Amino acid sequence: MSYVGQVNQEDILGTDNPRYFYALRRTEDGLVYFAKIDQLTGTDSLSLNNPGVPTANFENFEYGVDYFDGRSATDHTRPYANLKYDQYRWDNKNIFYYISATGNLVARTNAVFNYS
Repeated sequence: MSYVGQVNQEDILGTDNPRYFYALRRTEDGLVYFAKIDQLTGTDSLSLNNPGVPTANFENFEYGVDYFDGRSATDHTRPYANLKYDQYRWDNKNIFYYISATGNLVARTNAVFNYS
């Protein structure tokens, strides 16, 4: 999708539609992965479900609706075996998440963070 000149975000996404999609997952080894999609770039994409049996897919994905239940509260198992991201959210804010030198997860809003 290409635009020439100055185009307002609301003209493309509408007034109630968030621009950014954020997704977080943790591997069985404890590694944390983060994905950020800017819907206005037209080049970003990600798969929400891993390949597998269709009955193990997460099918309740809805544009603009956040999801934080990718792990069971009692035993941390995954209710949807193919769901790649344990949590995801939508936002209009440009948030840069990173792990600080002390091991804390930090959210920097509207201030660029250059990932190494």
